[in-house]
Amino acid sequence: MEDAVLTLKKWIDESDNVVFFGGAGVSTESGIPDFRSVDGLYNQKWKYPPEEILSASFFERDPAEYYRFHREKLVIDGVKPNRAHLRLAELEKEGHLRAVITQNIDGLHQAAGSKNVLELHGSILRAYCSRCRRPYPAEVINHGEGVPRCSCGGVIRPDIVLYEEPLDQDVMSKALHYIRQAEVLIIGGTSLNVYPAAGLIRYYRGNKLALVNLSATPYDSFADLVIHQKIGELFSRI
Repeated sequence: MEDAVLTLKKWIDESDNVVFFGGAGVSTESGIPDFRSVDGLYNQKWKYPPEEILSASFFERDPAEYYRFHREKLVIDGVKPNRAHLRLAELEKEGHLRAVITQNIDGLHQAAGSKNVLELHGSILRAYCSRCRRPYPAEVINHGEGVPRCSCGGVIRPDIVLYEEPLDQDVMSKALHYIRQAEVLIIGGTSLNVYPAAGLIRYYRGNKLALVNLSATPYDSFADLVIHQKIGELFSRI
């Protein structure tokens, strides 16, 4: 483990083209639960399965129940960036990191100071009308009661990618560009089970791929370095 950490630090120190691709595990040390661990969101009891509630068809069918879930489970007030978010922002400022590609919707990378953040699944910190597309502040959806509505009568929704919806093609195109061009690709805090995001790893062309996750992933055998450690602990050392 120690040798792998030192190797990763050396890769980063010697490169000006590092790309980071992260998932829910990056934010767990900030107090945001992940989705698939024993204590994760998908293993908590709810009236409907979370995958169903977080789908486009469910949102359209029962926005009131969606928002009950949204405000209780997705909105966590007072969270702050952890050591991983902060160190990634520093690496960008130091000229090592080109981009952060994230599956998270919490905005913590930007809160830490990262500038070039590609949000594959959108952000809970933005909202818009599902009918007329008028933008709204996040406060409208994240707090209060009932279903928030636009002046046009449409339901206001979070600017996130729900199940059954495609990822934003512009964001995907940029993510593919950075991954293809990366010298060092670090993938952290993700089980690499969610597609199409997980498939991005196949576009990496280099030979410095580091996978950082507490548990094994389906792509560990493809990696040049595998580190099973909390990502915040790792980034505090590099």
